[in-house]
Amino acid sequence: MLSPLTPTQIKKFQNKIYSHYRKNKRDFPWRKAITPYKIVVSEIMLQQTQAPRVIEKFKLFIKTFPNFESLAHAPLKDILTVWQGLGYNRRALGLKKLAEIIVTKYNGRLPKTPEELVHLPWIGPHTAGSIAAYAFNYPSIFIETNIRSIFIHEFFGDTTDISDKALLPYIEAVLDRNNPRDWYNALMDYGTWLKATRPNPSRKSKHYTKQSTFEGSNRKLRGMILKLLTNTPHPLSRKEIEIACSPAFSHEITHTTLSTLTKEGLVVLTKNKYTIS
Repeated sequence: MLSPLTPTQIKKFQNKIYSHYRKNKRDFPWRKAITPYKIVVSEIMLQQTQAPRVIEKFKLFIKTFPNFESLAHAPLKDILTVWQGLGYNRRALGLKKLAEIIVTKYNGRLPKTPEELVHLPWIGPHTAGSIAAYAFNYPSIFIETNIRSIFIHEFFGDTTDISDKALLPYIEAVLDRNNPRDWYNALMDYGTWLKATRPNPSRKSKHYTKQSTFEGSNRKLRGMILKLLTNTPHPLSRKEIEIACSPAFSHEITHTTLSTLTKEGLVVLTKNKYTIS
């Protein structure tokens, strides 16, 4: 792919990012004693959740389930108990399914390339790229919200409706192929600082969507149901769950959400009683 930047522009940008990183490097537990398993857990947790909220949950999760094998064999209820507070509980189910495949198909060893990783549960193309970079120092090309913000801000001026496809040549051009892990860490830290000091550049992205309000949302109802089932030692009837979720949510909406959770595999219905899968 033809580079959109000159060697001088590339060097200048890399120096800028690394200079900020040397002075403002953030301290995260997934950046220490790196293992492929820790990277997978952190990357799934960091999807749709800010890093400061992930730190303590990550530590507890790794302590409770220290490797793919322990996670694969753990009951989903135990996993959701540790997961409580992070939201988007389907990620926990995805992690368990991923661990099961790693143990049974790959003998406990995580594939190293994005092309292999993308076939695993809950891992799309960009997550596959990030896992490969962080776990194996692989020179992959990927985009996430911080990266998107940086490249829009630095290279696209007042342009709006910018596609990720337009950003990829720039991301590839400036990649430090000798140490992609540190490079992407540096980008993440710079992107976080950038968004904290000025209006979010990602709003000019073609793919930008504003996160919906949590209060009164289906996300909140899903979390309420799963927390109720996780913390209750016995199965619950539909009526018991509907009562517990009212008056915030109608019985009809609660029933519909229960059906969705059952189809997703998070909840099991046996003899008219619901439990965690």
